[in-house]
Amino acid sequence: MVNIKDVAKEAGVGLGTVSRVINNSGPVKESTKNKVMEAIEKLNYKPNEVARSFKMKQTKTMGLIVPTLWHPFFSKFAMHVEERLAQLNYKLILCNSKNQVEKEISYITMLENNKIDGLIAITYSDEIDQYISSTLPIVSIDRHFTNDVIYVTSDNLSGGELAAKELLKRGSQRLAYLGSQSMIQNESKNRVEGFKKYLNGKEKNYKLLILAEPVEDIHANVKNFLEENNDIDGIFCINDKWAKITIKVIHDLGKSVPDDIQVIGFDGVTASKDEELNLSTIVQPVQEMAYSAVDTIININEGQNVEQKYVLPVSFHEGNSTKN
Repeated sequence: MVNIKDVAKEAGVGLGTVSRVINNSGPVKESTKNKVMEAIEKLNYKPNEVARSFKMKQTKTMGLIVPTLWHPFFSKFAMHVEERLAQLNYKLILCNSKNQVEKEISYITMLENNKIDGLIAITYSDEIDQYISSTLPIVSIDRHFTNDVIYVTSDNLSGGELAAKELLKRGSQRLAYLGSQSMIQNESKNRVEGFKKYLNGKEKNYKLLILAEPVEDIHANVKNFLEENNDIDGIFCINDKWAKITIKVIHDLGKSVPDDIQVIGFDGVTASKDEELNLSTIVQPVQEMAYSAVDTIININEGQNVEQKYVLPVSFHEGNSTKN
């Protein structure tokens, strides 16, 4: 029997695209839609109306997969997802994958079987698309894998530009970017691209330390880098975790922050609601990202048109790791 995966393979598209064509539930280019319809006709595919009607009986429950709850960004994001769902009388199933591909796939399968209304995923694997059911709406956060997965992200490119601009404005002249890079496609790579773009436009030289993930010892790598480049006076880090480690390394080397070296991070979240944000950083709109992800899935289920990509603005927070 021909199934939806056969149609996707014949049309050369993802399962999500076929689903949106069949259910008329999301954005699809006209040329892509035509390819899907031709594949359906060629294979004589008949949508499973029983399964589709069952899915319409909403459970008022959504799933959220995060890599870890130890990271302040992920825990705060989860809190706001639950907050928004509660406002709309939905429940949340929270899954902590611990950055393990097997766990992500297991959770996706479990969530499909429990007939939830949608899935929000911050995932580590680049194989997620092939495990997504044709009837399970998914929104990815920051990481995109195919053109069929809708995703929500902050404006990482502008964030990198803003960090470079602020460091120059505050007197730094010899700048560096420190961070890691995943093998999968994700938006965080645009942070360094924005940083480079702005400095190239100003004809400013810069240094880069970009390590492959996972990084076992950030402290040692940063220490070696700064010892080899001891004239650096302004640093943009891929996230606040890297920024805090970098500040410790600077102090260990007998230098001060921000007098000798200014540091800007990226994320702008604290470990608790009572903790003050002291670090200078590019702030992601975590609440807006969470709300947008939830609302997008609900709109898909209600048959409304949604965008393929949502990019939300970032801002600079002046803390004690940069000069006034």
